[in-house]
Amino acid sequence: MSGIPETFRAFVAEAVDDDVRRGLRSFAAADLPAGDVDIRVEWSSVNFKDALATVPNGKVARINPLIPGIDLAGVVVETRDPNVSAGDQLLAHGYDLGVARHGGYGEYTRLPAGYVVPLPPGLTVRDAMAIGTAGFTAAMSVAALEDRGLRPGDGPVIVTGASGGVGSVAVAILAARGHEVWAATGKPAEHERLYALGAVGIVLREECTFEGRPLESARWAGAVDTVGAATLPYVLRTLRPGAAVASSGNASGAELKTTVLPFILRGVALLGMDSANMSIEARRALWGRIASDLRPAGLDDDRLGISEVPLDALEPALDAILAGQARGRWVVRIAG
Repeated sequence: MSGIPETFRAFVAEAVDDDVRRGLRSFAAADLPAGDVDIRVEWSSVNFKDALATVPNGKVARINPLIPGIDLAGVVVETRDPNVSAGDQLLAHGYDLGVARHGGYGEYTRLPAGYVVPLPPGLTVRDAMAIGTAGFTAAMSVAALEDRGLRPGDGPVIVTGASGGVGSVAVAILAARGHEVWAATGKPAEHERLYALGAVGIVLREECTFEGRPLESARWAGAVDTVGAATLPYVLRTLRPGAAVASSGNASGAELKTTVLPFILRGVALLGMDSANMSIEARRALWGRIASDLRPAGLDDDRLGISEVPLDALEPALDAILAGQARGRWVVRIAG
């Protein structure tokens, strides 16, 4: 038995020869994979990985055709798991969602019970996707830095790619927890919003992308890097002794050009953030913190830069995030 209608609307990407045809169309419930929980999807979001799944040579999609969307939030319409009830609100992201399993850009989906996170008290399903995979990665990054010893008052913390989804939420969480946050961005129009989120200063793109000496003045007590090749070398060579950087992005490329000197002369650490494969127990626990002590400033007003797009107007947002024009977060309204 299934609570999913025979067909429903979905934004589908389908590789045809050397091209990818993408757009809204009818999708058959029979083409969804097996799972324990049938979900009416209400909200999703736009992530860099989602956009890559819809273009030729994006190297993300593992099935064809694919409903992209690496995160979603909605309501259970049918369940075959005793720990999940019809009517429950929940969210899901990571694992193979939107990559090798149909994701959030459809009105319905079917998932294993081991993928789903009960919606924490204090968050709506829209809030969950305003945070989404990007915000979850930001929270994971802040938690990792603090688990390693970073405390408010230790010194300045830099966030690269600060105007984007992960960066904006990282600034907001760090500031809300009392850290001295510096936002690195190449978008002057975003300075005012980043200050409103709690940044105390701006680092210009030119400063954190030039090729400098193997070690420079030790400035940062911690860092969240969301950009990759262009900025991570700068961050590593300017961290204070014993400091760490949480690395989660490769929008500027995956190659890392650096030396061993920051590691062996200052004892800095590079912490990789793999939010896609975190265990479900740890994932649920972190979402509980996102609803409480890791709740980002600006979630309840305009400071996070949340833009809402309907499912039938998704393509411009996907193109914009690929072009480096992300500002805050895009949430996708799935219901018509």
